Amino acid sequence: MPRSGRRSCRRAGAWAENGCPSARMRTGMTDLRTKVTWVDVRRDLPRSGVPVAAAITGRYPVGSAGCGTALGEAFWLVSRCTSPFLHFSEDGTEHRDCFADSDGFVRLPYGPAGDDTVTHWAEPPTLPGRTTHLVLGEDVQPALRNAWSARPAP
Repeated sequence: MPRSGRRSCRRAGAWAENGCPSARMRTGMTDLRTKVTWVDVRRDLPRSGVPVAAAITGRYPVGSAGCGTALGEAFWLVSRCTSPFLHFSEDGTEHRDCFADSDGFVRLPYGPAGDDTVTHWAEPPTLPGRTTHLVLGEDVQPALRNAWSARPAP
């Protein structure tokens, strides 16, 4: 342990709360800032099969108290989903124009009667220093070297 009594900031993944600079502030790293464009599901849906960030709203825990009163805390969160336009649940139910998470849970685009629905979606950010989401084969190592050697934006 360093003399100051603090843990070393040199290890990967140091947290800002422990007095160490966050990964974005370290010198020699690629600028990790990115812009995300959110699309309202009432206006447009992503292409089928595309992985997206989905803004989901609902209540947890799910349930109803009767008399039109909903139980649980309202939430609005971001989750990773794919956007199949046609999806079959394990029980054989057919869903169209939907979003499915990694567990196969199906969420429909936002509607006034729906709960646990998607309000907005966004494409994931591009790879560091790239304009694409995917690099394959022999292009991977040069792309990684370029990203690691890039200097942060001022």
